[in-house]
Amino acid sequence: MKGVGFLVAFVLLALASKLASASDPSPLQDFCVAVNDAKDGVFVNGKLCKDPKLAVPEDFFLQGLNIPGNTSNPVGSMVTPANVQQIPGLNTLGISLVRIDYAPYGGLNPPHTHPRATEILVVVEGTLYVGFVTSNPENRLFTKVLYPGDVFVFPVGLIHFQFNIGHTNAVAFAGLSSQNPGVITIANAVFGSDPAINPDVLAKAFQLDKNIVKQLQSRFWWDNN
Repeated sequence: MKGVGFLVAFVLLALASKLASASDPSPLQDFCVAVNDAKDGVFVNGKLCKDPKLAVPEDFFLQGLNIPGNTSNPVGSMVTPANVQQIPGLNTLGISLVRIDYAPYGGLNPPHTHPRATEILVVVEGTLYVGFVTSNPENRLFTKVLYPGDVFVFPVGLIHFQFNIGHTNAVAFAGLSSQNPGVITIANAVFGSDPAINPDVLAKAFQLDKNIVKQLQSRFWWDNN
């Protein structure tokens, strides 16, 4: 009986250990400011950390999110990030921010996913039609029209978008649950990959003529490169 109890305890400990290693560890220090110099650095969460004694207020600071982004591009939107690349003090803290500007009627933050983060978005100016799609097999669409002060959540990994349906500029801010959430813009990834995906694959997947696929690939590959 004693041996069985030991075996059960051992199995539970092994399972707990496996579960613990399946997610990011909690920081064991106040902060871990990212640096690019390998000298005197410690590699944590994809970045080297500077000696905490050398940290300065600027490591936790970014200015400029009051400046509108340039929406003069094919999709009519601009995302201005505030993640670990811009604020090194965010390293290991599991959070970041973006400002999104949208051109009048038609400004689009196109369908995309964040593989490492849930997003919570608040509209500051304008009117946005937003939504996300659930995973297979339901592929259920959740949408809402947002006005200034409204908030909407996009669950981690799900395809989502925002579209300006107003006749003025729109502005939103979004918090993301990762220092480096990543972004995969669906159209760019599928039609603009480098090297290009075999057109036969995309023609069958999207039920399109192969020539249309090639036309889309030439356009998106040019945009991405």
